[in-house]
Amino acid sequence: MELPQNKVELVRRGNKVVYDTGDRIVKVFNVSKAESDVFNEALNLARIQETGIRVPKILEVSKSEDDWALATEKVQGTTLAERMKADKKNVDEYLEQFVRLQLEVNGHTAPLLNRQRDKYARMINGLTEIDATTRYELLIRLDGMKVENRVCHGDFNPSNVIVGDDGLLYVCDWAHATQGSPAADAAMTYLLFALEDLALADKYLIMFCKMADMPMQVVRRWTSIVAASELARHRDAKEEEFLRGWIDVAEYQ
Repeated sequence: MELPQNKVELVRRGNKVVYDTGDRIVKVFNVSKAESDVFNEALNLARIQETGIRVPKILEVSKSEDDWALATEKVQGTTLAERMKADKKNVDEYLEQFVRLQLEVNGHTAPLLNRQRDKYARMINGLTEIDATTRYELLIRLDGMKVENRVCHGDFNPSNVIVGDDGLLYVCDWAHATQGSPAADAAMTYLLFALEDLALADKYLIMFCKMADMPMQVVRRWTSIVAASELARHRDAKEEEFLRGWIDVAEYQ
């Protein structure tokens, strides 16, 4: 895939750079990104499209020299994160929209998506940052959680929600999508909020549990499992310290 000269860089992270090329959004992955992961993300997006969830349509997967690229249509609009930052007095209203959208996503099924439980077990088993006893306890906890098969985004945060110019909400970045427990998806979102703003994270969790009619304890029980799985991604030192804390805290709540 040849990118135009007037492309605009939106995000640069460890293994990818995201560009706005005018009519499409293109993720360019470096050699550290496994080829299978690139195709899995594309496959996830295709399967989510089939459910009817509003997402940017996939356009192309291609390779240029050593780099793989994934292109999707550009949805004209702004992210919910940008709106929340620019209009702080209406954060509660935006947060309610956000939770309603997450519950809408969780209301779908996609039987061909990877299973959340298998993914978490694999990631926890591969952890070297925590001892074998803690890994065992986490896996026992995971095994005891209710088996569910709802669509879970896996990285649901306001930066991945686009408020379209058409007034509709679209969800992007489905690299971590699985079928599993909405409570686990909420635990992931809670941790993402808490990394930046613990008060907003708590407000989110209260709102999610109320709107989902879900006991907060269920989400809390997932928090240690989700935190451990994120630790396996080898984040920066500050984030790893934060995640370790949640593994410990969740064990005693």
